[in-house]
Amino acid sequence: MPVRVDGRQVTLIPPAGAAALMGDPTDWDRRPAIAVQPGQPLTLTVPRGAWLEFAWLDADGHDFADPEGLPTVNPWFRTARAVQVGEWPEHPLWAGPAPEAGTVHRLAWDGGIFPGRRRLTLYLPKGHQPGQTLPVYYVQDGVAFYRIGRLAELMERAVAAGQARPAAFVFIEPHDRNTEYYLNDDYLPFLQEEVIPRIEGHLADWSAGQPLRASERGLWGASLGGLISLYLGSRHPELFSRVVSHSGAFIARPGARTPAGRPDVLHAGEWLLEQIQAAPPRHLQVSLDAGLLEWLTAPNRRMAAALKDGGVEHQYREAPGGHNWVTWHRALAEALLYQLGH
Repeated sequence: MPVRVDGRQVTLIPPAGAAALMGDPTDWDRRPAIAVQPGQPLTLTVPRGAWLEFAWLDADGHDFADPEGLPTVNPWFRTARAVQVGEWPEHPLWAGPAPEAGTVHRLAWDGGIFPGRRRLTLYLPKGHQPGQTLPVYYVQDGVAFYRIGRLAELMERAVAAGQARPAAFVFIEPHDRNTEYYLNDDYLPFLQEEVIPRIEGHLADWSAGQPLRASERGLWGASLGGLISLYLGSRHPELFSRVVSHSGAFIARPGARTPAGRPDVLHAGEWLLEQIQAAPPRHLQVSLDAGLLEWLTAPNRRMAAALKDGGVEHQYREAPGGHNWVTWHRALAEALLYQLGH
């Protein structure tokens, strides 16, 4: 067996060709990988109930798929593998068959603010009638939240259980999330000029000229998507009153880039934290969460403390997972209930 679990101890058996391990234990590539010898066990201690993701590296530092085929749910890192330590049960809202779904509209257009073909999926809750007002959430990394997170289905489950009110979700797909989400001020006009008018304004051609009427508007995202959501939500009370951020990448500063041009998440500092501390966004209701096995746990704790000190309505939750979709999927229910619950 490639892995053994004994309480909080996880023993991994490196496969042939493995020279090192990276993943949640090394903050992926943000700390040095752990050197290993093929066939020689490596034992790690993790929180009880953890979902631990990792990948093996060869002698040249390239990750490769574990031949044992352990599971993972990580659309951004295909060679990741995972092991569950103890019990981490699903939220009760996921129990039972899915309720009847609402309606789905898929929109596409040629981008203006950002080049290329842009796409989004609009989900309207079951029973929605034209002219009816309802909350509207604009969701970053839309395909992942729609297909992997199943956020729209979760909302319908919560409504059917009498625990939440219905909402519309606009699942927006990025072209280059590293560019669009890293404190990019162009993302606001992209939303204002290209996205929101197609949902709530004069470009709403998906429903025979019946744009949505938003009772309130929110932003939702994970990692860099959580960063841009809290950044824009905190600065624009005229547009947004709610934010959900999972594992927000709050180690960021405008313009901070590595020599390779990627966002600098090692040395940029916590600029948005400074902004929140200086001007608390008391117009917002914010849901934050993070995993105990990721490098963003401490920055998220500090952000939650700043919201608390600033008198911002919020919740903050932690789970025994890392920076991945298992952690975020399990966090969705309590985030949704905080935003839409009765």
